[in-house]
Amino acid sequence: MSSDNRAPLRLGYTAPNFQAETTNGPIDFHEFVGDNWVVFFSHPEDYTPVCTTELGAFAKLEPEFTKRGVKLIGLSANTIESHGGWIKDIDEIAGSKLTFPIIGDKTRQISLLYDMIDHQDATNVDSKGIAFTIRSVFVIDPKKKIRTILQYPASTGRNTAEVLRIVDSLQTGDKHRITTPINWVPGDDVIVAPPVSDEEAKKLFPKFRAVKPYLRFTPLPKDDTSA
Repeated sequence: MSSDNRAPLRLGYTAPNFQAETTNGPIDFHEFVGDNWVVFFSHPEDYTPVCTTELGAFAKLEPEFTKRGVKLIGLSANTIESHGGWIKDIDEIAGSKLTFPIIGDKTRQISLLYDMIDHQDATNVDSKGIAFTIRSVFVIDPKKKIRTILQYPASTGRNTAEVLRIVDSLQTGDKHRITTPINWVPGDDVIVAPPVSDEEAKKLFPKFRAVKPYLRFTPLPKDDTSA
């Protein structure tokens, strides 16, 4: 099976459904999402150094995602049995207790469905010559819509704090009709969304200030964000 003839996934698309075996048992992905947000992320291989550090970091940050109604689910291109032993290493190294499911995807079926295959580095293959997955991240909302796609090369570890920041931005924007500027963190000023007129903004955000007609900032306390 090749992913080359598949339509690429885009922001706003419905996340493709699938059934899979995970370290927590079999799942139907859409049933797993339910009414929650989900962060779905892939790894090239079990027992690899960068992946081990990443999964430990996600495990330690999981309580913060849970507070925001977010489920974590990983994928690695190995078997469930392999994952089980690897999780012991992850917890030992990171001082974590990894409880979220990790999908077994030895055949790359789900990796292909989500276009997680590495086409840049032709040497990034397993012993059978099958391409490994890259480091993809999908943020999916309760309507099963893809809201963010991040892709990293196999050599570069992710920033879990950035994934959490993206969730805070998306959830806060959905709630308050705002967007977030460069390097925003909860508690910083936000931008009044362009569709909101100045008259509306005066009611919604009495303290807003217009830097330019198209750029209007307003304070938004951290307590009013998803953080």
